[in-house]
Amino acid sequence: MTRSGVVTPGTAAAHRDPYPFYAALVAERPFGFDADGGVWVAAGASAVSEVLADPSCRVRPGAEPVPRGILGTPAGEVFGEMVRMTDGAGQARRKRSLVAALDTVGAEQVVALAAAQAARAVDWHDLQFGVPVRVVAELLGADGDVPAEVAGLVGAFVRCIPASATAEDHAAAAGAAADLLELLGPYLRAGGGGLLGALVRVATREGWPQPGPLLANVIGLLSQTYDATAGLVGNTLLALGRYGRPDDLAAFVAEVVRHDAPVQNTRRFVASDTALAGHRVPAGSAIVVLLAAANRDPRANPDPHVFRPGRADPQVFTFGRGAHGCPGRVLATAIAVGVAATVTATPSHAGYRPLPNARIPVLKGQFP
Repeated sequence: MTRSGVVTPGTAAAHRDPYPFYAALVAERPFGFDADGGVWVAAGASAVSEVLADPSCRVRPGAEPVPRGILGTPAGEVFGEMVRMTDGAGQARRKRSLVAALDTVGAEQVVALAAAQAARAVDWHDLQFGVPVRVVAELLGADGDVPAEVAGLVGAFVRCIPASATAEDHAAAAGAAADLLELLGPYLRAGGGGLLGALVRVATREGWPQPGPLLANVIGLLSQTYDATAGLVGNTLLALGRYGRPDDLAAFVAEVVRHDAPVQNTRRFVASDTALAGHRVPAGSAIVVLLAAANRDPRANPDPHVFRPGRADPQVFTFGRGAHGCPGRVLATAIAVGVAATVTATPSHAGYRPLPNARIPVLKGQFP
């Protein structure tokens, strides 16, 4: 995770305590070029806000909109249609549809589904990774054994997303994408109620009812649920062990989102020369956007290192902002609330998974 104990923007998410490193960046270099990594780094809240709002800063490199290893495969087809991995007018239209569909789902319904799934979890890994995906699959209208099958396939599909993905990861993702398209296709064609039915109706109004893009963004929603919500569930359970059980669990989870972000960073790729935080940033540059550092910027949140549920108007960057702000924020937090309300055991943890952007603790101890 780190070399010789040195924390870097690329290793911080998996470090036992990256927050002193983030605090130093926020204070001394809120935006600047990291010569060792060959990337720009945005850490301060103002700089992060600028990067996320700048239309020159794209989610994929211009020369590689889809990872080369999955081009021409089902995984590549899905990847190329996902709103989280594309920019432009088409992305904005599809994003509006996804947000409108998600707005039809009540937080109380999600909490109840998550609690029911948590009660059936078989171990800590299943609680973190399986439960969130099964909840979303149920919301989409899947039934029987399908939610569990979907959870396994999504775990294989997300292997293609990191820049560090190997040929083996790409092959696994390609197979999983093909199976997901086949598995979810009948539910799409059936329409009906639920989240999938709402998405079909909204997408039809917006003028993109094609099955391919719709299924791709359903898989995109499931894949976002996988890592990010696993991190939030794990970090919430650890925080309950540190701070005790609160009267307001929703406010507690909301502060976990800020204080120990499950998604610590994201990347942007500069399509044309631009100015950010007083620096000229040339086209072709890559920017690591340290969302977790911005959450701890004292100019955004007073006493940022204090865990304080119920903060007045907290500034939270964990789920991004602007065109690529995560549409599943309410969904993810409701799942974490449902799990935390059900699981009263306090786990310990054996470090964090070696991921470049998600902070997911490896939970251990007696499973309830």
